[in-house]
Formats: sequence, C-alpha cells, structure tokens
Amino acid sequence: MRARDLMSSPAVTVCPWTSADEAAGILAERGFPALPVVDDEGRLVGVVTEAELGRGARRAGRTGAIETTVGAVMTSPAAGMPPGADLADVCRELVDAKSQAMPIVVEGRRVVGIVTRGDVVRVLARADTAIAAAVRHRLEAYGGTGRWKVEVHEGIVRIIDRYDEEADRDVATLLALAVPGVVAADPAGA
Repeated sequence: MRARDLMSSPAVTVCPWTSADEAAGILAERGFPALPVVDDEGRLVGVVTEAELGRGARRAGRTGAIETTVGAVMTSPAAGMPPGADLADVCRELVDAKSQAMPIVVEGRRVVGIVTRGDVVRVLARADTAIAAAVRHRLEAYGGTGRWKVEVHEGIVRIIDRYDEEADRDVATLLALAVPGVVAADPAGA
C-alpha cells in the first residue's frame, strides 16, 4: 500500500501568517491532529499541531505576549513524503519523528495530501471480512466471477486461483496489495 492510497487529498493547509485561533478552529472542526503549513506557492514550510497551538496560547498567557500566527508556533522545517512512498515507510517516519501527521508532497515540496496516524489505525483495524470482499471484488473485475478463492487472516491474504496461471498470480498479488488493510498477499494455485 502506498501513501496515495491512504492520504486525504487535497490537504487542508494553513500559511505561516494564518492566525493561531483560525488554525485551532480548523483542527477542532475537522478533527485533524495537525495541519501542513505552506507558502504562497503551496510548498511545505512547516507543520502545526494542536499541542503547539496550545503551548503557544499558554506562553502568551504567562508572558503577556500574544503569539497570533501559526508561524510563531509551528515546527519548521517539516518532513514530507511522496505519494508513492510505501505505507510502512510513512509509519516508520511518523513513529521516528513522534509525529501525528505526514504531509504528502510532489515536486519537492508542494503539498498534495496528508496521512495521519488515525488514517493508519483505521486501515490496520479493518476487518478481515471487509478486506476479503474488497480483494475478491478487484479480482473478479480482473479475471471473472468464481475463479478466485480469497482467505484473509489478520490482514494477510491468501488467494487461490482455480486456473493456477503464473502471470495471473502476479497480477492478483498486486491487486490484493492495493486494497487498504492488506498486510501481505500469498497467491496459490488450485
């Protein structure tokens, strides 16, 4: 599975000069944990989280200073990953960076989407029966009804092809791996 299969797109973004109040409102309204921060041309310059906005408000309350913009509290520079990034790599980066969200970028830094930890959890928590139905649907569109037997256990798909054709096993594997929630695919003959 790739980042593009899971990302929310287009991403909701803010600019460094966006007010902290406005950014907090967007996060609260949309239920997002973080927002990519972009420049005038849509290039990633940072990320702002609920926690950063909260710390900024507390600092403003203690010091009397008012930090009114996203730019005053955001994390910068921010990492982004391409749409073709393997979901395992995105997850690793989210964990390593202790981040709640990963901006998805093209052409170096232009933000086109975002993947959150919540998105990953929802995919991983997908029921095996739902995964099996989605894989079966893709396989039937490719090779016809009744040809494939699909079994799923903890996201691992076993595909049995009644015709046992090697070229079709490769295609079946690729089709199965594109289904959200699939961890691995094992094509087998009849």
